[in-house]
Amino acid sequence: MDKEALIFLHMDDEHPGYIADYFLQRNIPRRIVRCYKGEPVPKLDDSIAGLVFMGGVMSVNDELPWIASEVNLIEAALHKGVPLLGHCLGGQLISKALGENVTENPVKEVGWHDCHRSDSSATDDWLGDVEDPFVMFHWHSETFSVPADAQLLFSSSHCKNQAYSYGDKVLAMQCHVEMTLPLITRWITNWREDLELETESEQNFEQINQQQAMMPPQFKTMMDFVRQQINIRIAEIEEGAE
Repeated sequence: MDKEALIFLHMDDEHPGYIADYFLQRNIPRRIVRCYKGEPVPKLDDSIAGLVFMGGVMSVNDELPWIASEVNLIEAALHKGVPLLGHCLGGQLISKALGENVTENPVKEVGWHDCHRSDSSATDDWLGDVEDPFVMFHWHSETFSVPADAQLLFSSSHCKNQAYSYGDKVLAMQCHVEMTLPLITRWITNWREDLELETESEQNFEQINQQQAMMPPQFKTMMDFVRQQINIRIAEIEEGAE
């Protein structure tokens, strides 16, 4: 039986984007899960190749029953060594499952911003030859703390803890790795009223829209490498089950 990756969505405006595209290209079965709409949390069994947790407008600190259920699932996945990927809210869910704190970031970070590689042994494994700095897409006001036994992978000027790896099968990110041009267009159109302010850390509608038309090449390079690493770790799980 082919193992499948579960992709957890947390709001109607979210979409797996590049992540789903990559799974499709690699013939990795995938299933969308919407616990926020009342769907039950799937049982973590041998049919699961990996778990992907997307973003959302809520906080992991909100008292929503499905948040606690997803955190419990992540804890079980950590115990079983199931590959985990989370970005924005998803990264914060992983952090909470690891006993870390999610707090207000010093500033709200929105739009295209440079990130810088950290000097850790895991950075080359996860980022390969991605040049420094590289551009990522951001939309958050909170940040997570990094576990003591994790490796910080990269930071931005506005948020120190942008991404970390925990072991060799867990990647938690504050930025968004799933973004496609249609998804960015949907977000900035539906949430345009939140994009009127222009600060050093917040781009407005016009800035995001203009820059997305020339999708930064570093962003695509970064996404290609991240997807490659996801595939490697899922393949390891599948081979181990044979």
